[in-house]
Amino acid sequence: MVVGCGALGNEVLKNLALMGAEHLTLVDFDRVEAGNLSRSILFTREDEGKYKVDAAAARLLQINPRMSVGTVRGDIAFDVGLGLVRKMDVVMGCVDNRWARYCINRLCLRAGIPWVDGGIGLLEGTVRVFAPGENCYACQMGPEGLKELKRRMPCSGIIRRNEEAGKAPTTSVIASVIGAVEVQEALKLLHPELLSGGELTSLCGRMFCYEGEHLTTRVAGLKAWDEDCPVHERWEPVVKTAVRLDMTAEQALAVLKEETSSAKVKIFLTGDCFVDRVVRKDNDAAREVMLPGRKVAESLAQDADWGGIPFSGLYQHEYREIDDDFPYKSLTLGQIGIPAQEVLLVGTDAGEIYMEME
Repeated sequence: MVVGCGALGNEVLKNLALMGAEHLTLVDFDRVEAGNLSRSILFTREDEGKYKVDAAAARLLQINPRMSVGTVRGDIAFDVGLGLVRKMDVVMGCVDNRWARYCINRLCLRAGIPWVDGGIGLLEGTVRVFAPGENCYACQMGPEGLKELKRRMPCSGIIRRNEEAGKAPTTSVIASVIGAVEVQEALKLLHPELLSGGELTSLCGRMFCYEGEHLTTRVAGLKAWDEDCPVHERWEPVVKTAVRLDMTAEQALAVLKEETSSAKVKIFLTGDCFVDRVVRKDNDAAREVMLPGRKVAESLAQDADWGGIPFSGLYQHEYREIDDDFPYKSLTLGQIGIPAQEVLLVGTDAGEIYMEME
């Protein structure tokens, strides 16, 4: 799985295609803009306005028609089910913010698989490898990192900000260098027997640093694994459920009761909440939204009466679990905000169970 299809993601995907990768899944929520074209080998002028994952997938199949390429037009934080991640050998992060890296790290630790992180800017870049039991991105974040965790801006925003300052956000050269190292490390992870035997050496627990202005490279020790870190929770064992995304909440609860032989069950919304309404703090006026929490701001922005109200001026009425008391059981799990191929955390009469959706 490659998360992020910008300049770095393009280089990683191109290299994987040329190296003969057979199964790829691409994840990105952004669209191709003119500013992407000078540093993204898989995009052309005709791709402007298309989703990056769609444009990249089409070009990859031209390079290697034997590949199987899946796409997720969405956010790694909310739109990628753990069941999909569990099918991967390795995940590659080509993202531009700490929140996205944190989310990749959390998913990979829950699934028990390694991931490779790349980062670029101007003429500098880094590559790191994280693996369960050895190295954790969350454990490497200090107080400042945690403070900025949810600061995020898509590549297009970074491009515009740098252009306004008279700078180039990055170059095709640095994306090529870091993308090559990232793929090299990912391919090593596909051969654990060579790593354990010492024939190959992984970057896990270290960081490769490249600085292009004066052409310097170094490998720094950067390993962190705090046994008390809550992100380390491995979701296992996982059992299959017949619950599907197009089922209503009522249907899903009925299936889960039958499968677990429980009189009562509840589905915990671990990735996002469901919001039925927001209320203004100044006058108690209410507006129905009926959306996953991540979509509320966008919905309000399209309303002339509510678009200018800051979130600090609103109360949000939300649900974080689905049970027999959930008032909107006619909604499908997809409408509530659960992603496809998710692993559900289900509360039963006998305790909590991890259940992977069809």
